[in-house]
Formats: sequence, structure tokens, C-alpha cells
Amino acid sequence: MGETTVSRGAYRTDPLWAVAGICLSALVVCSFLALFGMMEFDERCEQGIIRGPGALGDVRQQAFPPATVCEFAGGDVTSVGGRWPLAALLWLAMAGFVGCLLVALVAECFEPVPGRDHIVPMTRAAKLRRTGTAFFVTGAVFAGAYALTGWRLLTGPSSACAKGADWGSQAPQTLDPSFLPPQATCRYTSGTTARLNPDWLASLTVELAVPALLAGVGFALAWWRWRQERRAANSPLLSAPHGV
Repeated sequence: MGETTVSRGAYRTDPLWAVAGICLSALVVCSFLALFGMMEFDERCEQGIIRGPGALGDVRQQAFPPATVCEFAGGDVTSVGGRWPLAALLWLAMAGFVGCLLVALVAECFEPVPGRDHIVPMTRAAKLRRTGTAFFVTGAVFAGAYALTGWRLLTGPSSACAKGADWGSQAPQTLDPSFLPPQATCRYTSGTTARLNPDWLASLTVELAVPALLAGVGFALAWWRWRQERRAANSPLLSAPHGV
């Protein structure tokens, strides 16, 4: 009777989490530098402070690496986030973080046989706690990012562009609202348009749903296996003494 303590197997994912943490730290620092370099970069291009090959054609915001791209007739000029070496560091940090994170989360979905160096014995109750922690953390990160980028859409998609400011009768019009990614086009009375959220932020919000989904699958499998083990341990047919 009661909960069994039979050890199963779980992959040793501590090194993966450690590398993912290092890559995430590097990604945050490099992204901050890239975003800092984007400040007023478009205005400096439009004012002629930043010159390029030929006449200025358009200015756009690059999602990743975060950068402002000024398109000139003879080529593009980007802010520091789109240039070497910061762009290479951002891509390396992103690849390391995503790769280690996804492998670690996928590994939580399996229950290998103990006996190898990369497999540690673990009860199903402990596995449930570990996958539950991963699901809570990744889910909280996704929920926080979505709350930051999508609160205006959630409280009113048709008037999302007008929220957060006193526009009076000249409120901007909200066009093509989307909940995933949390994005919309804001058209102002002057006729100009702008995106409700930066494209890189809307894309990042959607990407954060992937680890939360994988962690949820791992948690659901761990919970199902734990429930099956508890039912087997509490079954009268299985727990009764032999010969009864």
C-alpha cells in the first residue's frame, strides 16, 4: 500500500541546463547591446547623420538579431546588432540555448533503463517534481512575455493601438489584429502605419511557447506514469499477500 519508491531511469540533463543558462546569459547581454544600438538609429538615417551608398530608400526593424536596417540604393547599413561580431555572438548564443533547452526538455519525456553514466535512477515522484518545475518555469516565462506583448489585444483587439495614451477623437485605427503572434498594424490619422509590437518581440513570444509546450508534454507523461504506478501499488490484487 502507499506510494512505491522503485527507481526508474532519467537522463542526466544537468550539463544541458548549465550550458543553456550560460547561453541565455550571453543572449540577454548581447540583445541588450543590440537594442541599445537601435535607439534613434532610424532617425539618424533619415536625418542623414548615418550615410550609406546612395539615397535612403526605407528603414525597417529586423527581428533577429535585433537591428535597425537602413536600406540605401547601393546597399544596407545596419545598427550594431546586425553586424559582426555581435550578430555572430547572438546567433551562437541563440543556437546553444535553443538546442540545449529543447534536448533537455525532450529527454524528460523518456524513461530509459538505468545502468549507464548518462542515466540516473529516479523515482516517478521525483521525476514528476522535476518535470513540474520545468513546466512551471517555462510556462511562467511564456505567460509573462505574452502579458507584456499582448495585454492590449486581450483587453480589446479592435482598439489595441489606442490603449495606453489619451488620443481623444484622433485615436489610431487597429488593423489585422492577431493573438499569436500578438501583433497588429496601427494606422494613424496622418496616414502613417506602425506595428503594435516590434517584430522581434512578437516572434520571441511565439517561440517561447515551444519550450513551454514540450515541458507540458513531459509533465503530462510523468504524471500519467506516476498515476499508473500509484494505482498498481494500491490495487488489492497486486498488493495482497500471496496465498490469500
